[in-house]
Amino acid sequence: MKILILGSGVIGTTTAYYLAKAGHEVTVVDRQSAPAMETSFANAGEVSPGYSAPWAGPGVPVKAIKWMLMHHSPLVIWPMLDLAMWRWGLSMLRNCTAARYALNKGRMVRLAEYSRDCLRELRADTGIAYDERTQGTLQLFRTQKQLDGTGKDVDILKQYGVPFELLDRAGYVKVEPALQLVKEKFVGALRLPGDETGDCFKFTQNLATLAEGLGVKFRYGVNIQGVVRDGQRIASIQTDAGMLTADKYVVALGSYSPLMVKPLGIDIPVYPVKGYSITVPITDKQFAPESTIMDETHKVAVTRLGDRIRVGGTAELAGYNLDLRASRRKTLDHVVTDLFPRGGDVSKAQFWAGLRPMTPDGTPVIGETPYPGLYLCTGHGTLGWTMAAGTGRVMADLISGQTPQISLEGLSMARYA
Repeated sequence: MKILILGSGVIGTTTAYYLAKAGHEVTVVDRQSAPAMETSFANAGEVSPGYSAPWAGPGVPVKAIKWMLMHHSPLVIWPMLDLAMWRWGLSMLRNCTAARYALNKGRMVRLAEYSRDCLRELRADTGIAYDERTQGTLQLFRTQKQLDGTGKDVDILKQYGVPFELLDRAGYVKVEPALQLVKEKFVGALRLPGDETGDCFKFTQNLATLAEGLGVKFRYGVNIQGVVRDGQRIASIQTDAGMLTADKYVVALGSYSPLMVKPLGIDIPVYPVKGYSITVPITDKQFAPESTIMDETHKVAVTRLGDRIRVGGTAELAGYNLDLRASRRKTLDHVVTDLFPRGGDVSKAQFWAGLRPMTPDGTPVIGETPYPGLYLCTGHGTLGWTMAAGTGRVMADLISGQTPQISLEGLSMARYA
């Protein structure tokens, strides 16, 4: 079967790989010159099934106001006359209940745990390397209130059998020795030992090479202009390189996916939430992180990637704007120097921003659409890297007519009907 995938980020590339393994003839098109050049380029580096949780939850509206008033704010909303943003925000508010939080987190953990298992299998099968580490995630709490608030997350982790540890100061310093210098700043931590880290960009580039070895064709520098339909059938994809046809089509364009399918009458609440990162060269390994640390107060992740420290976070609602704002960098600089003051040289950091495709309930949108042969694969938010391998495997099974190994309940666009 001929399959055309729109987008060569980590989601599109993993989907292409698994479809090729299933024996299909796969072509991937992208406007960039290589895979993983947009949102997958410099994300936080976390493969964190245990940390998979929706942003919408009880108390979040009040917290959001406090976040926006912080000096190093993890949330910035630029006032705009953008109906899509306000609709998305109102829908997110509707998900800020205990019941919906538990439902959405359960859906996310189901896919994320499966994805982590698929990634381990892929790594074992191919030997793919991407500065990977398998030493878990450490969520640090600066206040007792934050630590006490982990109860609802712990209940869900127990429900899904996700291993975790609640650590005191001595416990988290044992896991991350460099925190000895700043241990008095934190009251405790939640450790998720099953989580991993790695460079999403390296992974995607190397997996694209493996996919090409399986026959996948990547067409770069191709601008996708629209989806052409013939009644209820998808006829082709219009590009600046001509019309492209296939038996089935996968839209994996991240934040741009809803723009591509809206002319078809498909309205999915995926909105771009801009995130920032800096990549800092390590100057002293013994004072650098061993794995990933999440600063719960600032919502910033600090991750070890080989001889670099990746610092990623903040949420900015500004439409499709990709401007690099100096104030956001100051927050990232502050967190990494506050946690690891002797670990890296911030003056030599590379600054980057990308658009995360977020849904108001946190769960991605994967699976079929009302048009036979047209599939969606978007809305992974901050967890595209975490959920990539599982998403690709699920999509390959679904398109091949096989029953996926996990339930797809609540993962498709049908939940917005």
